[in-house]
Amino acid sequence: MRKIIINMMLLGLIALYSQETSAQLFGKNKKEEEKKEQPSKSKSPYKKYSEVITKEAVSDEGLFTFHKVDDKYYFEIPQDLLEKEILIVSRISGHVKGLNFGGAGMKSRPQQVIRFQKKDNQLLIRSVSYNSVANEEDPIYKSVKNNNFEPVIHSFKIEALGKDSSTYVINIEDFFTTDIPMIGGLYDYQRKNFKISSVDKSRSMIMWGKAFPENVEIRHILTYKGSEIPDNQLTGALSIELNQSMILLPEDPMVPRNHDDRVGYFSIQQIDYSKDEQKAARNRFITKWRLEPSDWDAYNRGEAVEPVKPIVYYIDPATPVKWRKSIKQGVEDWQSAFEKAGLKNAIIAKDAPTAEEDPDWSPEDVRYSVIRYIATDIQNAQGPHVHDPRTGEILESDILWYHNVMNLLRNWYFIQTAAINPEAQKIKFEDELMGELIRFVAAHEVGHTLGLPHNMGSSVAYPIDSLRNAEFMKTHGVAPSIMDYARFNYVAQPGDGVTNFFPKVGEYDDWAIKYGYKPIANVSKPSDEEDTLNEWILEKAGNPLYRYGRQRGNPTDPSAQTEDIGDDSMLASELGIANLKRITDKLLVWGVEEGKNYDELQELYNNVVGQFNRYMGHVTANVGGIYEFYKTSDQEGAVYIHTELDKQKRAIKFLNEQLFATPEWIIQPAILTRIEEEGIVDRIKALQTRTLSNLISKDRVKRILENEALNGKDAYSATTMMDDLRTGIFSELRSGAKIDTYRRNVQKTFVEHLGGLVNSEDKDIRTTDIPSLSRGNLVALRAEINRGIARQSDQMSRYHLQDLVSRIDQILNPNG
Repeated sequence: MRKIIINMMLLGLIALYSQETSAQLFGKNKKEEEKKEQPSKSKSPYKKYSEVITKEAVSDEGLFTFHKVDDKYYFEIPQDLLEKEILIVSRISGHVKGLNFGGAGMKSRPQQVIRFQKKDNQLLIRSVSYNSVANEEDPIYKSVKNNNFEPVIHSFKIEALGKDSSTYVINIEDFFTTDIPMIGGLYDYQRKNFKISSVDKSRSMIMWGKAFPENVEIRHILTYKGSEIPDNQLTGALSIELNQSMILLPEDPMVPRNHDDRVGYFSIQQIDYSKDEQKAARNRFITKWRLEPSDWDAYNRGEAVEPVKPIVYYIDPATPVKWRKSIKQGVEDWQSAFEKAGLKNAIIAKDAPTAEEDPDWSPEDVRYSVIRYIATDIQNAQGPHVHDPRTGEILESDILWYHNVMNLLRNWYFIQTAAINPEAQKIKFEDELMGELIRFVAAHEVGHTLGLPHNMGSSVAYPIDSLRNAEFMKTHGVAPSIMDYARFNYVAQPGDGVTNFFPKVGEYDDWAIKYGYKPIANVSKPSDEEDTLNEWILEKAGNPLYRYGRQRGNPTDPSAQTEDIGDDSMLASELGIANLKRITDKLLVWGVEEGKNYDELQELYNNVVGQFNRYMGHVTANVGGIYEFYKTSDQEGAVYIHTELDKQKRAIKFLNEQLFATPEWIIQPAILTRIEEEGIVDRIKALQTRTLSNLISKDRVKRILENEALNGKDAYSATTMMDDLRTGIFSELRSGAKIDTYRRNVQKTFVEHLGGLVNSEDKDIRTTDIPSLSRGNLVALRAEINRGIARQSDQMSRYHLQDLVSRIDQILNPNG
């Protein structure tokens, strides 16, 4: 014990000595020592808020805050926004000619979902995909998440914390001035076409930002360096102004409604790993607005009730005053369809409020849908929408209305109705008529924003006789759906007494709105209403008025085509051509203005030729055609049916008579000598070549061969089709008639096309009957030509036939 005490005393003396020595050596006083012993505060990794967001900052508060500080730009992101899902919609706001067809307002990227995440001293943007989903409560959810890992799109250094430390301030310049693929202005094929080398950051910049309660908008410019840019090539620069919308997705997602192929709706698709199926099952939901009854009791009693939140469209203040009423009427033409579905005043059109009426209103605010009036020479209008990728709920829509759509409407209406419609027999229409044309297009585009795609199978429901019936046309449009590309009534003839030529919201449209929007009570998930929806569809099954036919670029279904009307392509086109002939005869009266040049005449004449070409396409689709009638297993009959033999044979006969026999009515010297120095021979050759190429294309001939394999003698065989075609195109070989320039061209084209099929390098063609069929026809044709030469008295015709024999010999024996 004594030893321990001594040791402790020694330690104390040593410690005291050390302290004194230290004080003597470094001269530290007691206060300094006490200060040294206090724990030091850790240095913050962030700057002070006031150092970043200075007093000079121009700020806009909303979903999150946008700051402009001198030449720097910042987002201030609330902590409670982290991990929430935000939709990004990228649009072109400053358009360059030749960049794309749509112009300003077009989406430059598909809409995408992001979330902000904090990682250490950074905020990350993660890309969220809804291609694969699972219920969070299911064990498989973790696997789905792990196998669909969210890529990091960008990383932002946190510059400062907000005043109350509940927000993060990040600099956003790099994100919007470099070429981030998620929000870029060009696709890879455009980069290749324009020979883009890079983005010039020094000429890329943020223009402005605006914040609203549910969205933030950023306008920025990306400048690309390129050697073959679409416009203003001397600059070597392609500057594109882009608008990025960042939209908070609903916290309470809508209950989706299932898609059905038998009813036309835009849709979203997901692989759902929570479904009780022995495979990776799919969800497919329609895109629709959330329209909920404001009074369920009244609705359940069968009364039409107003929705809690109606669809409201505001008219862009830039819209000419005289067209606003017509656009509003086009919007509200859909009210009747919604009322039949149990919802009254479900869709409304309003003028945008003035700054005095509502200083906070802005077309950029996602809470408002706007019909935007765009001053470009593009002849179009578009009805896109923004939707929740989780459920298909349409959140907002901005219809793009291009000023020059009026010229397109003038041309359509003139070419398709002027033969019997005095109102259309002039270059400039009366405002009342143009207003009705605008109303039609507005209604069509609004249909798209309600979720409805084109329904090309609608117009076939009205027979030709009905379209020529004046009483029927007083109460009907030209098709049961305004979503068809059934423009105006071109089959009605002089003496029919028809005075209404317009499309309108019809029977199919009413039905489609019922399917998508009629409320069903006590639904918590899509499967709860499957039986009811199927019952509704089966009630309409088999009735052509309610048929949906999808749109295709090169249609195989002759009853689902663009720009056609009526139930018989050959008869409708024959009547249409009769009207085109009447119009062509009057073009020098109706298509010119005193004291002006012939630009309008040229445009209208070219539209006559274009309409004639459409008729050729309508007829061609019948050859090797296959009808498509969507059905489920509880419905009888086939889904895919080959076009009737008689219709296909009539189609070839029509083409031989109307196109391959020279359409002399198009050759109008009095018109042609006023609009061009040359071109009619090439114009007719182009018409014939385009149709002939389409008629004997690989895919069409393969369908004809398959039809024969399946249906035998009931099919229109490939050999019969080619015999009928060859006989029509070379009819002079039997008659000995002179072969004119136009016929010589189409005959050479026929030989060259068959030669291309005989000697094709395409393995898919070479291993089918197509080369055999083509070779056999060339052999037969050579024999027919050799016999026909002797009947020809015209020298040029003989030279032509001798040349064809030589060409056929070269095709059949290229090494001979």
